[in-house]
Amino acid sequence: MDQKIEADIVARVLKGDRQAYALLVEEYKSPIYNLAYRMTGNSEDADDLTQETFIHAYQYLWRYDTHRKFFTWLYTLALNLIRSHFKKNKYNKSSEELSAHLLSDKNPSPETELIETQEISVYLLRLEYESRALLIMKFHQGLTFEEIAQITGKSLSAVKMRIYRGLEKLKELLRESQV
Repeated sequence: MDQKIEADIVARVLKGDRQAYALLVEEYKSPIYNLAYRMTGNSEDADDLTQETFIHAYQYLWRYDTHRKFFTWLYTLALNLIRSHFKKNKYNKSSEELSAHLLSDKNPSPETELIETQEISVYLLRLEYESRALLIMKFHQGLTFEEIAQITGKSLSAVKMRIYRGLEKLKELLRESQV
């Protein structure tokens, strides 16, 4: 969705047109769900975090800067909520437990079924939070390095280096599994 259209929709919502918000939800619910699912490995948590993201976005819509892309702002909000979810729930599960849960998920939603391969998702869950988030943004969401830098608040060079390191760690995990 184009930035001008997003800004117009936000302006309508802020003026009281609640129905206009549904346009933003419809446009971005799938990428937000996919982010949450890939980060948690759990469809129920992903549903909850997606819903929580859109509720928070609606509540704080007045803070949105219309000079930025709405998706970037929404994605940043989603990542912060996911990070809080991990801290709040003290995600004590090991990466192996998370990846086993991902493979045993009996209720995948239609969005979940769009996720290409569960094998890569299993290895993504073994990465630490930041590497996982960066790789998901770059390779599953198709965001540019510049967009990722905006979302994370990191410099462009830091984002590139951390993505490179995340890829190296992912390759290492894949090699270990083939031994």
